[in-house]
Amino acid sequence: MRQDAVTLERFYASPLGRAAGRVLTGKLTDLWGDAAGLTMLGLGYALPVLDAFGAGPARIIAAVPFDHGPVRWSASERGNASVAVGDPRLPFPDALFDRVIVLHGLEETGDPRAYLREIWRVTAPEGRIVLAAANRSGLWSRVTQTPFGQGRPWTRSQLSNLLSGGLFQVTASSSALYMPPLSHSLVTSAAEGWEAIGRTLAPGLGGVVLIEAVKRLYAPPNGGAAAPVTERIRIARPAQAARREDH
Repeated sequence: MRQDAVTLERFYASPLGRAAGRVLTGKLTDLWGDAAGLTMLGLGYALPVLDAFGAGPARIIAAVPFDHGPVRWSASERGNASVAVGDPRLPFPDALFDRVIVLHGLEETGDPRAYLREIWRVTAPEGRIVLAAANRSGLWSRVTQTPFGQGRPWTRSQLSNLLSGGLFQVTASSSALYMPPLSHSLVTSAAEGWEAIGRTLAPGLGGVVLIEAVKRLYAPPNGGAAAPVTERIRIARPAQAARREDH
């Protein structure tokens, strides 16, 4: 059973949720820049990170599972849209999206392989995806008061095997959310500092595993690399995310 949208919205409006969103958007924008002119899809509950790309993409669509219930997204002035979708079937034509972000999607799907097949179908050839999933070895997956403590957590090797078996070639991987899952100002205000310390002292114990992969028409088994998504976290908040938090 998936989490409801109200619970997710409430978490990402909290100091801990804003800090988590800031860290994750920093990872993604460092990886893809502003994705200028590209078509982007957010799956699961990716709203906390989509606005960080600003006006760069030609279009962004947030596909939220029916089970989450209705969601609010205020980025429609650029032709963006949020749509409710089934699991796993997606109501999009083949090869539509250049970039796909999955956040709070993989942990609670009933059939991960079917879910990934649909992602492959709607991703353009040589398009890139990022799976962001709760880390089985991290502390966040053990705390049920956050969205990362729900559903099935994953390891880096499990995600890599899922992708390589689904005609995606893994190109990069990393971890994020090294801060304790505590809504305390001493923690949330220093989220980037926790990231720097965690990457040095315990690089595999972040709360979230991020895997980037590229769609291939043919991908060799176990293909890809275990390179980091980024070794640098932006200290400044992305402009779009910062404006939303200030309202």
